Amino acid sequence: MLPFRKIIAPTDFSGPSRFGVSAAAELAEAYSAELILIYTVPRMPLVPAPHGAGAAGQVALEQDIRESAQNALNDWIEKEIPAKVAARYRVLSGDPAGQIVQVAEEEGADLIVIATHGETGWRRFVSGSVAEKVVRLADCPVLTVHSPPPPEEE
Repeated sequence: MLPFRKIIAPTDFSGPSRFGVSAAAELAEAYSAELILIYTVPRMPLVPAPHGAGAAGQVALEQDIRESAQNALNDWIEKEIPAKVAARYRVLSGDPAGQIVQVAEEEGADLIVIATHGETGWRRFVSGSVAEKVVRLADCPVLTVHSPPPPEEE
């Protein structure tokens, strides 16, 4: 298990996931590990579109989301990840938890670092917990990272 050679860090570009990627980058730097950022484009239900755009419009939208994510991840690596960390990204489609676990297996990852959003109650029931599913399904260790609470206003 130690030392870590390959670390997976999924993101959804939220504040907590940024904090999780930052923690993963620190570990990658400390262990001279490769860092692989993952973003998953969720599958969108096909909805009827005006003027027959339908599936073609959905494909175009998913491609736009994919390109936007690639640009954001590339910028993130250039600006936020320490230069001495070997980092790359993968943009996937489908169920986020399943894709994270699959990539970890394909890549032979030693660790997955994933942020938790701290959702409780009905929000967690509705959206589920990607982090919880990853912890249950992954073959490698999973480090869950809780982002710090927002500063209190005076």
